[in-house]
Amino acid sequence: MIQTVVKRDGRIVGFNEQKIMAAIRKAMLHTDKGEDERLLYQITDHIAQGGDSQMTVEQIQDLVEVELMKSSRKDVAQKYIAYRHQRSVARKAKTREVFLDIVNIKHNDVTRENANMNADTPAGMMMKFASETTKPFVDDYLLSEDTREAVEKNYIHIHDKDYYPTKSLTCVQHPLDNILNCGFIAGHGASRPARRIETASVLACISMECCQNEMHGGQAIPAFDFYLAPYVRMSYVEELKALEDLNGESYKDLYDEPLMDYIKKPLDGLTGRERAQQHAINKTVGRVHQAMEAFIHNMNTIHSRGGNQVVFSSINYGTDTSAEGRCIMREILLSTYEGVGNGETAIFPIQIWKKKRGVNYLPEDRNFDLYQLACKVTARRFFPNFLNLDATYNQDSDWRADDPKRYVHEVATMGCRTRVFENRFGPKTSIGRGNLSFTTINIVKLAIECMLEVKSEELTQEVKDKRVALFFAKLDHMLEVAAKQLDDRYQFQKTAFAKQFPLLMKSLWIGADKLKPYDTIESVINQGTLGIGFIGLAECLVALTGKHHGESAESQELGLKIVSYMRQRINDFCEQYHHNYSVLATPAEGLSGKFTKKDRKQFGSIPGVTDRDYYTNSNHVPVYYKCSARHKAEVEAPYHEMTRGGHIFYVEIDGDATHNPQVIMSVVDMMDQLNMGYGSVNHNRNRCMDCGYENADDHLDTCPKCGSKNIDKLQRITGYLVGTTDRWNSGKLAELNDRVTHIDHGTKDLFGD
Repeated sequence: MIQTVVKRDGRIVGFNEQKIMAAIRKAMLHTDKGEDERLLYQITDHIAQGGDSQMTVEQIQDLVEVELMKSSRKDVAQKYIAYRHQRSVARKAKTREVFLDIVNIKHNDVTRENANMNADTPAGMMMKFASETTKPFVDDYLLSEDTREAVEKNYIHIHDKDYYPTKSLTCVQHPLDNILNCGFIAGHGASRPARRIETASVLACISMECCQNEMHGGQAIPAFDFYLAPYVRMSYVEELKALEDLNGESYKDLYDEPLMDYIKKPLDGLTGRERAQQHAINKTVGRVHQAMEAFIHNMNTIHSRGGNQVVFSSINYGTDTSAEGRCIMREILLSTYEGVGNGETAIFPIQIWKKKRGVNYLPEDRNFDLYQLACKVTARRFFPNFLNLDATYNQDSDWRADDPKRYVHEVATMGCRTRVFENRFGPKTSIGRGNLSFTTINIVKLAIECMLEVKSEELTQEVKDKRVALFFAKLDHMLEVAAKQLDDRYQFQKTAFAKQFPLLMKSLWIGADKLKPYDTIESVINQGTLGIGFIGLAECLVALTGKHHGESAESQELGLKIVSYMRQRINDFCEQYHHNYSVLATPAEGLSGKFTKKDRKQFGSIPGVTDRDYYTNSNHVPVYYKCSARHKAEVEAPYHEMTRGGHIFYVEIDGDATHNPQVIMSVVDMMDQLNMGYGSVNHNRNRCMDCGYENADDHLDTCPKCGSKNIDKLQRITGYLVGTTDRWNSGKLAELNDRVTHIDHGTKDLFGD
């Protein structure tokens, strides 16, 4: 008697004779004679009773064929055999079709899943081959039945599923001082500690490039200014020593003399020690500038992950008030403003200005001049973005203005929006920590189901209430599924050995320095976070109430209730599973179109819900909804406190922002007033793909520099820049075309007054 069945994916499940009956019945119904109930039960019983205690699916299907051929219904046997063959061919054909798209570098959503990856190169193609074959393996062998069903039915999306078998983590904020002070081994040969700014700059690049090969997400430096500042002073002292050799005079008393700033000045009229000091400052500034240029250049040209993708890198800075830290910030900003190569805007690193009152935000603050420069650079180059350290949830009571390591108590962010700060299992810090993995819930589909289950021609309050009550029940179940899936993945990740991550689990992850090569990483990775994200709040609200949160106060109230409920349940999961769970405002790139296509195929085109090729990013007001920046900010601001796994606020402006940095400052002011955590500004930037020329014309068809018509518009896709929209998937391209501006330059109506 058959007791258990070994499925094609290797799982062992209980025997279910109904599946045999269903297959035979389907074959019978496709014949002229139709169904034979007596024969159906006879064959099923014979196989169930006569088979071995454990059999494979293929073995059972072979028995069905034999029994049908022995019966009087050869016609049924033929249909059954034909259908079985068709299913086998279909399984192979699906893989073949995807592979041929990669081989033929088709421009589709498989090959354009990640806009930061060039899937057309040999290395990129190899990664896509690996990715597309690994995902089915994960589905078949590593996911629970509930999770697999939720994925198949489009309720959840497991991010970076192709990296699941590698046990890798998502991202990390590099404690760069460990690398710069101690050096590291990244394979063959060891890197010595840094002694000058050029070396420090290179090691910062190498740290992120090496670690990118050990992780599936981004790399970030949480305090770029603080970490590199000591090497400015070392380089300055080096210049003084060079002058000592040249002049035969000692300048040792100048080595440690405090400086207010490192500013290049003419040497005219200066003599003696004053001239020597200014000369050393000038040389140092020049070296720092070149080091920052090299850093930016390397982060945009040196590829990781098998050679097909530049490092997904971020740097945070803004709060070091020392002369050396200010020098680092000034020169990275000036280098960014100048551009790379032919003067084009640098795509990486994502630069993040940490704004804080008393440090760099008010006119009387020490770094206010650099804040002004940061706004000027953003007006031309999109970066830096702005992280609001004054937001109530971004503060730490241990922060002290006179603490030389106060950056330890400052939140840092990375990539599209990933935020790591709170910690149930160690210090409250961003440093040496990151996200372990994250999963996104398709709240739009849940809402569509509620809309269809509670139908009504008139959208009364009673109808809305019934839909909402049903929605929360569905949401709660899916939150349970997502939390369990993330715990399952964590249990798998924790079995990895430290030696599998030679840099991350030696020099970067908090507590990892105590691990031996064959120790598992279980004892340290719980310092990281597990993110449960959501997408399409706007479309979800339309399905439930008829309007999105940008156009209806009632919908906004419900939206806040939904995300607040997610936050409460995720706090419960922290206690239940003993992890750092967090809510993530998902940066939907490839996912924005994937969810939508499947839902539209199932439910059809629903106005305001599935009638576009994408779902709106997380809790954002839809990109096509015309409103002032102030209104958009007021709607989105309350969600930032609840989405501590990461969030971002955008303002779209038109025209050339280069000469209007005040607009950028106004956006930061608005973030400050509304307690927003992280934001940025999008604006026009055209780029000639042949010579690199850039300008901000609304419509540029021909390059005025080289005459090329190969013009692309530089755009931010989810939180990072993309140098060419040729790598965008169809969903994000549709979203790009729908974007409207939030500021009218004619009236300067930023706040909608």
